[in-house]
Amino acid sequence: MIIRKANISDSKHIAPILLLAMEDLIYKFIAKKDYAAAKDFLQYFVEKENNQYSYQNCFVAEADNEIIGAVNIYNGADLEVLRNPIVEYVRTNFNSEFDPEFESQAGEFYIDTLGVNPHHRGKGIGSKILQFLIEEYVHKNKQTLGLLVDEDNPLAKNLYLKLGFKVVGEKKLVGKKLDHLQISAN
Repeated sequence: MIIRKANISDSKHIAPILLLAMEDLIYKFIAKKDYAAAKDFLQYFVEKENNQYSYQNCFVAEADNEIIGAVNIYNGADLEVLRNPIVEYVRTNFNSEFDPEFESQAGEFYIDTLGVNPHHRGKGIGSKILQFLIEEYVHKNKQTLGLLVDEDNPLAKNLYLKLGFKVVGEKKLVGKKLDHLQISAN
């Protein structure tokens, strides 16, 4: 397995993998529980540049010429600029009142979404992607990584804690309470 920066041709594979981890959130964005519409919405943005979900902000895990995992990560300081195209699109097409909370901020590279192809789960791929990010961002570049985890997902939270993340607070995103975790070189 290799982990590499994504390119535009990966987009059709990235979108359904990321959607696995954020399906309920995208349903709130598009104001309906429709998998095909949610996948199309996400793929539309993964294929485009300069937005929160762009392939430019993704790494993929690849094995035997198949993308088996994907992660979306960006500088938290850039969230507002990266999110604007999405907010405008949602307001124009789905919900004119859409105004999501900021889930990240300056001072951290934010792991927005991490997904693993269901046929490859249970093989440690998610852990390997996280270890790759910790090595690249924290150890090599002395950055802080941050992420949010649902309080209803203790298995994921335990994995993050085992890898060295620490709970630094709570955040809300589209009305859901989440734990904010970070890992730093300090």
